[in-house]
Amino acid sequence: MKVKVLLNPYSNRWNARKRWPQAEAALKSAGVDFDLSVSEHPDQLVELAAESVNQGFTTIVIAGGDGSIDEAINGVGRDWNAQDGFPANIGILPLGSANDLAFALDLPLDLRAAAQVIARGKTKSVDLCKCNTRFFINNSGICLEPYVSTRHERIHWIKGMARYLVAALWAILDKPEWNGQLKWDGGDFEGPISLVSVGNGRRTGGFFMTPHADPFDGKLTLAFGYRATRLGLFAALPRALRAEQGSYIEMEGMHEIHCARLQIHLDKPSPAHTDGELFDEWLADFDYQIFPGVVPVLVQ
Repeated sequence: MKVKVLLNPYSNRWNARKRWPQAEAALKSAGVDFDLSVSEHPDQLVELAAESVNQGFTTIVIAGGDGSIDEAINGVGRDWNAQDGFPANIGILPLGSANDLAFALDLPLDLRAAAQVIARGKTKSVDLCKCNTRFFINNSGICLEPYVSTRHERIHWIKGMARYLVAALWAILDKPEWNGQLKWDGGDFEGPISLVSVGNGRRTGGFFMTPHADPFDGKLTLAFGYRATRLGLFAALPRALRAEQGSYIEMEGMHEIHCARLQIHLDKPSPAHTDGELFDEWLADFDYQIFPGVVPVLVQ
């Protein structure tokens, strides 16, 4: 079985390009026979992944971060019919800054160990999610969360997790907010909103935005709420780094529910993202759904 490796050299501010020789050596040491394609501009991984499926590759390994995986999933799933099996197994060489999906699936961050996972070929079927027309496999967000991403993209002097933290502080100082209508199977909400996070995995950008999400349970995990003051948002920020007891979800005005379908209407457009990849335009209407257990991912 030959593997297609899709490398995003830009991941983690070009750190993926620097680490590629190490990743390549790890794959070869593990005995993985692979063909390499390298993206040269944003969103090209979508096209490269779609081409890989058309060329008959049944295992596609993404060498990059969560955004790279998001692009590849959308390429692999471009012509996918929900009644059929997903077109390819997905492998991960974690070269991103946060590597949230690898964390959610308990995959090793060490490249030699990650290559061994790919070589063994063991898969487990992960839920696939969709926001409007875009697939995602770890997390999506609207309102404050992607607003943080708009600030994150403007920070060039800091790398790694510190960059996410600085972007979050900047966004809280701006304090954007919306009024929204949320409807899901079994409930609804109407009122002011600071943030909405929809998780398949527990963590995004290193923050546990949906701390009780499970990528194998067939459910979207919706976290949403409103904090009336900047001080209230600042108080929630460190608690979003807690995975268990003391999470920000436990604070007044915050909610976490599990559902299979979710529709959201906002009073004004908001930025949005899937797995850290921002939508091209701000939107006011969102439709979320989940396809349980459809993506075979290479696991330990």
